[in-house]
Amino acid sequence: MKITFYGAAREVTGSKVLVETEHGKKILLDCGQFQGKGLETDRMNRSLAFTPASIDHIILSHAHIDHSGLIPFLYRNGFDGSVVCTNATRDLCSIMLADSGKIQELDTYTFNKKRAKKGLSPVEPLYTQADGVASMKLFIGVAYDRKFRIDEHTTVRFTNTGHMLGSAVVTIELKEKEGLKRLAYTGDIGRPVNRILRSPEPFAQADFLITESTYGDRLHSSIEESDEELFSVVNRTCVEKKGKLIIPAFSVGRTQEVVYSLNKLYNQKRLPPVDMYVDSPLSVNATNIFRLHSECFNDDVMKVMLTDPDPFGFNSLFYISSKEDSMRLNDIKKPVIIISSSGMMEAGRVKHHLANSISNPANTVLAVGYCAPSTLGARLLRGEKEVSIHGNKYPVNAEIRKIDSYSGHGDYKEMGDYLSCQDPAKLQKVFLVHGEYETQVKYQDYLQKRGFRNINIPSQGESFTI
Repeated sequence: MKITFYGAAREVTGSKVLVETEHGKKILLDCGQFQGKGLETDRMNRSLAFTPASIDHIILSHAHIDHSGLIPFLYRNGFDGSVVCTNATRDLCSIMLADSGKIQELDTYTFNKKRAKKGLSPVEPLYTQADGVASMKLFIGVAYDRKFRIDEHTTVRFTNTGHMLGSAVVTIELKEKEGLKRLAYTGDIGRPVNRILRSPEPFAQADFLITESTYGDRLHSSIEESDEELFSVVNRTCVEKKGKLIIPAFSVGRTQEVVYSLNKLYNQKRLPPVDMYVDSPLSVNATNIFRLHSECFNDDVMKVMLTDPDPFGFNSLFYISSKEDSMRLNDIKKPVIIISSSGMMEAGRVKHHLANSISNPANTVLAVGYCAPSTLGARLLRGEKEVSIHGNKYPVNAEIRKIDSYSGHGDYKEMGDYLSCQDPAKLQKVFLVHGEYETQVKYQDYLQKRGFRNINIPSQGESFTI
């Protein structure tokens, strides 16, 4: 078999690995959008190195847009195969891909207005909301730990990784002339202890391993420490400074974790009497899907639900869907907490809240997830004193904070511990993806110290015959 890396190669977005079997089948592991590179992002997403109609199957590790977000684009351009994933991933994609299409349409509309002023012709969106909806007919949901036969030579099995609702290691078994080959692709690996989800579970021994490396050079603090840090930030901002706390958070996963932490503090009667808003239609819909998949919850959440049937809601928490209600949040003068997407602060309603709040020293912006180096979130975390939002310059006077442990990605030790379910001596090759190159080099060295050998860091477009 031949594998080629078409995304998340020495970077953290655009996950795509093409597997070509000796029987002539083409299987794409994930089909993610590139994100956070400005105008270059659009070019990278449109410039596929393969023909969509030539792909037989997409096997999806989880629903995050940097792993799933190009499926409607492939569908729009001729892909008519199957998309195989877990049941929860399918449910999340049913809202996330449509939402992504809507964003493509809105961004293109704004971009075309600027082009029109320059006398330039309009451009088409990457795909539309309708494309996102229509592509769902290709999805096949499969339960965890069930071997699913996609053709006479190939089976796939999903094993929980605890990264987000429905996330999984993909293990493919291929019958080839040389015998049975097992290829495992971890997607993104969660932390061993998660606020909501079950811990990552061991997967069967593989011959070849493709694994992420996002936080391959750092360690996270514990969940208990971060919950206390969240309480401290809330108290300092809303009680001491009497300001607004803006929490940019990914709509799926991170938002629910932050809400669960706030719910925990509410139940402990520790939260100050301030209103909290989740301002994202996608977050509202995603939270409802979380409520449907309690089989993914860990024992602690199930125990909480014995006395608190809704761990994602309490009296002072309000979910906002309409644009009008979102705009009204900007008129609030009292202390308030606003959780809004996106986590990297590159799109969505959070940019309006940042524009309205970032120049006031009473306010705080709290990052709770990874921000790619070129994003607005990363620039704020680097300490830039002035930033551009929607084409306007704003001085950065608000306090900028970060809590790493809300990340859905394990740190280097947590990822290494998870991979201990594999016997390094039986792995013929290991490939590191989904990480910045300097981080990957450090993680490669760490894994070598743990006994792993033949570790490759593929570049964009690089192929291997295995």
